[in-house]
Amino acid sequence: MTRSYRKDSASVGKLTPEQYRVTQKDGTERAFDNEYWDNHEPGLYVDVVTGEPLFSSADKFESHSGWPSFTKPVIATSVVEKRDFSHLMVRTEVRSAAGDSHLGHLFKDGPKDQGGLRYCMNSAALRFVPVDRLEAEGYGEYRAQFGTDRSDSTAGSDEGAQQ
Repeated sequence: MTRSYRKDSASVGKLTPEQYRVTQKDGTERAFDNEYWDNHEPGLYVDVVTGEPLFSSADKFESHSGWPSFTKPVIATSVVEKRDFSHLMVRTEVRSAAGDSHLGHLFKDGPKDQGGLRYCMNSAALRFVPVDRLEAEGYGEYRAQFGTDRSDSTAGSDEGAQQ
């Protein structure tokens, strides 16, 4: 099943003020004061604007930065990397491919044994879909990475929550 993900005025209009500030105005939320920095539940993180799958809890790790951090996107082409010269530094900004939402930044201080990258994301740019809701929300094809193809929440419920 191929889904189409796109940004439209209706989806942008449903954003909270913080989600809008982060995704549409390139904002950054406060460290340790955001929804997913310490989420250990298995599941999928999608673009809050389009629903495009972005990151998996199987690739999430504890970076001690105060933001949710991942070693890689769930699909490489779901994110776009851009040079960011703001705040008197050179960084790599990460945006969603379909929605052009500002997600966060990419750093080269992630776990070396997993490629060395840290996708440091803003929770306000993400919506979390728990593993037991994947099929109901149209993301059933991602269930396999959590150790099961079944739709019950007991199988694989502890896998992928590496933080």
